[in-house]
Amino acid sequence: MQSAVDAREISGAVTVVVNKDRVLHLETTGLADIASNKPMQPDTLFWIASMTKPLTAVSVLMLQDEGRLNITDPIAKYIPAFADLKTPSAQPANLTIAQVLTHTSGLGEADGDAVHNAHTLADLIPLFLAAPMQYEPGARWKYTQSGINTAARIVEVVSGMSFDVFVQQHILDPLGMKHTTFYPAKMPSADLVVAYMKDKATGALTAAPPHTDFGVVGHPPFGNGGLYSTGPDYARFCQMILGGGVWQGKRYLSPEAMKLLTTVQTGELPTGFFQSAEYGQYGKHYGWGIGTCILRAPHPGVAAMLSPGTFGHGGAWGTQAWIDPVRGVAYVLMVQRSNFGNSDASSVRRAFQQAASDALARETLAPAAQ
Repeated sequence: MQSAVDAREISGAVTVVVNKDRVLHLETTGLADIASNKPMQPDTLFWIASMTKPLTAVSVLMLQDEGRLNITDPIAKYIPAFADLKTPSAQPANLTIAQVLTHTSGLGEADGDAVHNAHTLADLIPLFLAAPMQYEPGARWKYTQSGINTAARIVEVVSGMSFDVFVQQHILDPLGMKHTTFYPAKMPSADLVVAYMKDKATGALTAAPPHTDFGVVGHPPFGNGGLYSTGPDYARFCQMILGGGVWQGKRYLSPEAMKLLTTVQTGELPTGFFQSAEYGQYGKHYGWGIGTCILRAPHPGVAAMLSPGTFGHGGAWGTQAWIDPVRGVAYVLMVQRSNFGNSDASSVRRAFQQAASDALARETLAPAAQ
């Protein structure tokens, strides 16, 4: 990580490696704010963007465990306006909860300006329904923000709570994720990192413009990317998943829910963010679970050191969390850079995972070497 800071790829990082029972590694590197020379700290707060999606999926699966919904249910059962949605071939869409959580629904995306004017998740639904569908449901995989926010709205309808309150009461508070929030302004002590972009001409890191939607009081608690968190906090969430849905003796998810979260639900469809020549055409190496990306088979680059079946999610500004069930560990990387291009493919992610993997191998082999 220090090499990445020296190369001005990032201003700093927080890295965490955990198994289900303990923290194996926690380290801070570099600066949270270059201008004030403020160092990274374990409780430095990052916008984790799409790393929110697994928490949205877990929220839905918790409600399924309670018998209050099923991911095979039609969305129209909970949001009646979806009953009128038509596919590109003018057939009833009949979208299911599972389809929106696996990015196979074909649901259209809302206009950005209209989203900016929304105050609640309920405000977003008419915008999604007004947009033309992108393809026939189940025909392919396409990363779709509207679907995840629809799932978050279903959590509200079924639970009777706003999505942020449900997540707070069912996930954040019980797991002790005290620094994680949809709205940093509501946490006076929040130690928010400065986001940077790399100037392609000079190589310098310059501060990125602040968000105008995510994390802003008065805007929806977006299920697709609204959370801010810290390395140790998100690692606790990963520990619960590593424990098969159990953390510190308390069960959060049933074995059935865990299977939906951690195994491919998209059949043989190519999925993920490596489906181009630039990134190796590795779409067949990935599948999608309910709210998670799943590595079917390792490939050169960022997945070379991971086991088959590793799953997790990245965020737009470089944050990453990947759970390796074979090794029984999770790798959590917190950085804040706005223009990696493909944050899942960043050299920073690859370097961190490789260093952690190598260290784990040395630790495993040490007793035998003695």
